[in-house]
Amino acid sequence: MSKRIKVALAGLGSRGKDTYAPTAKLFPEKMEIVAIADIDPEKVKAVAAEYQIPEEMCFQSAEEMIAREKLADVMFITTQDRQHVRQAIPALRKGYHLLLEKPISPDLDECREIVKVAQECDRKVIVCHVLRYTPFYTKIKDLIDEGTIGEIVSVNSVENVGYWHQAHSFVRGNWRNSNTTSPMILQKCCHDMDILLWLTGKTCKSVSSFGNTYLFREDKAPEGAAHRCMDGCKVKDQCPYDAEKIYITDPVTGVQNGNTDWPVNVVALHPTVESVREAIQTGPYGRCVYHCDNNVVDHQVVNLNMTDGSTISHTMCAFTAYTAAGNRYAKIMGTLGEIIADMGENTIQVNVFGKEPEVIDVRTLATDFSGHGGGDNRMIEEFLDMLINESGPTKSTTSVEQSVESHYCALAAEESRLNGGAVIELDTYRR
Repeated sequence: MSKRIKVALAGLGSRGKDTYAPTAKLFPEKMEIVAIADIDPEKVKAVAAEYQIPEEMCFQSAEEMIAREKLADVMFITTQDRQHVRQAIPALRKGYHLLLEKPISPDLDECREIVKVAQECDRKVIVCHVLRYTPFYTKIKDLIDEGTIGEIVSVNSVENVGYWHQAHSFVRGNWRNSNTTSPMILQKCCHDMDILLWLTGKTCKSVSSFGNTYLFREDKAPEGAAHRCMDGCKVKDQCPYDAEKIYITDPVTGVQNGNTDWPVNVVALHPTVESVREAIQTGPYGRCVYHCDNNVVDHQVVNLNMTDGSTISHTMCAFTAYTAAGNRYAKIMGTLGEIIADMGENTIQVNVFGKEPEVIDVRTLATDFSGHGGGDNRMIEEFLDMLINESGPTKSTTSVEQSVESHYCALAAEESRLNGGAVIELDTYRR
């Protein structure tokens, strides 16, 4: 294979356009974008201009691009959840290796089918479980594998989604309704299911789960709440979910304070105070969080019973102050000690029984902590190196065969939640 990997990019949303495409500039000697596809012509035009993509290599949909003869070595599929597999399978049969955005699919049969087709076609399919590639989780994995705290008996894990991230992505945004996308525990937490299985090296036997949509529903709307934030809402000043606060005036997320990246670049292609204000006056991101068509949960707990008798518990909650990947933490308890890991603080405390605690400052282990704690760029580079060198998987590699286990756990958790916390045996999903 060429020493410079040619990439066809299907999907120019936040992940495709703003996360994965820029790696072509970061690793120009390893990667070149040669074709792009999206249903939004404005995005296609902007990305084509930025990466010098000729008009004949710009397509109005992933399907149109896939229908052509093979255009590249690899296809990055970064479209919506329920599109992934129906685009991935014909791409595999055309001969593409794939970088596949998570989740693979909310459909169990599709998850099984893509594993089968990838093996038949002898193609590499890497699923974007980016946390595996972060310095934070890589160090924890090393500590566990070295036997530092003995055998793992129990893990408590928390994902703090963040109040405004929930409002942005899972109430107003693309992943608000599981009927058109995926259940919250799959879309948001297949990352966590994957990282917990990977860190511990264990296999899940059964799952139970509880959760619901506690706040973001009509009957919880305060008196005087308008259907749109900019339409004379009487509780606007007191509401932390107010769209104008989140997208315009907030010190971190607001465009008025210089932020032109996520989340405002989802609201407007070219974010300015004027363009964002217009978008929230008329578009989906200006809707009242109590009057949307969302149905995904805003909090959920999952209990995993492992085949060796150990246990893992995971909590996902919207009602936290901070967001992005850097808000996860975990307590990992073993027979010889414990690890207390805080990704927000970038610290890992190792308490070996009978010894003084050791605190590891993760910031000393790497220089790049952009994009999911440094995971985004490392994942792309490792995938490119794997193809260039025609090498096998590394310790971090998230192959589709491994990734489906996280999907089984998440989908079993959702089935349990919908059935009052019933225990779901994972072998019924693996068959």
